[in-house]
Order: sequence, then structure tokens, then C-alpha cells
Amino acid sequence: MEAQKPNTPQKPVAAKAKAQGEHKVRGIKNAFMVIICCAVVAVCLYKFVFGDPSHFDPATGHPLPGDFLGTIYMGGVIVPVLQTLFLTVIVLSVERWIALSSAKGKGSISKFVAEVKKCLVKNDIEGAQKLCAKQQGSVAAVVSSALLKYKEMDANTMLTKEQKLTSLQQAVEEATALEMPALQQNLPIVATLTTLGTLVGLLGTVIGMIRSFAALGAGGGSVDSMALSVGISEALINTAFGIATGALAVISYNFYTNKIDNLTYAIDEIGFSIVQTFAATH
Repeated sequence: MEAQKPNTPQKPVAAKAKAQGEHKVRGIKNAFMVIICCAVVAVCLYKFVFGDPSHFDPATGHPLPGDFLGTIYMGGVIVPVLQTLFLTVIVLSVERWIALSSAKGKGSISKFVAEVKKCLVKNDIEGAQKLCAKQQGSVAAVVSSALLKYKEMDANTMLTKEQKLTSLQQAVEEATALEMPALQQNLPIVATLTTLGTLVGLLGTVIGMIRSFAALGAGGGSVDSMALSVGISEALINTAFGIATGALAVISYNFYTNKIDNLTYAIDEIGFSIVQTFAATH
């Protein structure tokens, strides 16, 4: 009697696809380091660019007429905080653009989906796999995983048709679940900055107005124009930075959320087509 070989546990199809490197969604894994780097850049800009003595009148300490950089410096210590948030939104927006471009793959998603559907109608699984290898990206990775499961179920003679369809649907869902975190990475931070930027700008505005009223109260009947102008500048500069940060974050978040929705729709569409094709041909 021949000794039976021990059963080797099989990896899930989606895990196989991932291990083979079929999808490579580029992106920054540690957003905290991005914030730290942006903070360092913001402080350097505040100290050495906006706060450069060439932007100010040596006699009064006021910014030179028409000197916008010196005016920004008058916004006070909240300015580098707002700059950090603003730069973080810019960096993460660029990062998401690169990441989602790699997730999209090398060609048109709609064309890829249409070509895969044609292969499924012809029952040309190998042709569909070649299209996935050519397209690459997250959608192609999910389709490739589903097609591997398709071939596996096609060769399986032990399961019923309903069990095969359930297993195939589960493979599509598992592959999609593996891709979604990479697509949505760092977007929660951008969403947080939509509110945080505005609130920090409002804080700077309140601090500036407090200084302005403090200058009026300490004047003893006369207005300290320099202290008053510093407080008003601080209030307005921080307001502007806060609004700019919040607006950019909202635009970025909505734009990339829409792109992710389009990718998810393509994944759902092709996954449904694979399951329906299997149901119709088996």
C-alpha cells in the first residue's frame, strides 16, 4: 500500500494573486512621516522665507508696502501649523493621484472590462488572463483572481453548481476586499483636514482679534496702530490659510472618492459578469 501524501493547504485565490505581485498600488504607507516632513518645511518657510528681514521696514517692523510674504509672517505662530496642514493636503493629493493611476492600470478601464466580457462570452479564459496581465492594476488583479477560481471550479467535479457559484462569488469578494484598503489609504486623513484646516484657521482668527481688541483696550483712549494692524493681519492671514486648506482638502477628497467609486463599479461589473457566465455555461 502506498503511503498517502499529506494534504497541502491551498492558499486562497486572492492571496495567490497578491503573492504573485499581479497588483502594485503605489502609495505612501506612513502618512505620519509626511506630516512631520511638511511641518519641518513649513517652519523653515515661516522662519527663513516669510520672516526674512528684507520683507520688513527696519524702523517700524511693519512689512514693506505690497510685500505679501512679510504680511503672511504677521499671521503669527498659527501660520506654520496651517502651512503644515496645507502642504500635507497637497502631498497626499499627489500621492493618491499616483496610487490610483497605478491601480487603474495601463489602459482604459471601460475598454478592458468590455474586452474581458467578450472573452467570457467565447469562454476564452486564457485570453481574459492575458488581458489582465497586460492591463495590470487593481481591477485586473481582481479579475485575474476570479478567473483562477473560475478555472478551479470548472475542473471541480465534487461540488454542486450552487456551491461553485458561491465559491466563485466569494473569490471575487475576497479579491476586492484585498484591493480596497490600498485604494482608500490616506483619504481619511484628507477628510479630517477638511474640517481641521478650517478650525485651526478660525483659532488663528480668534487669536488675532483678541490681540486687536487688547491693543484697543491698552491704548488708554489712543489707538496703537501697529499693535492693531498686527492683530488684524494675524486674523485675516489665518482665515485665508484655513479656508484654502479646507477647500483644497474637500476638492481632493471628493475627486479621489469618485475615482475609487468608478474603479469599484468596474470591479463589481466584471465580477458579476464572471459569475453569470459560469452560471450560464455550467
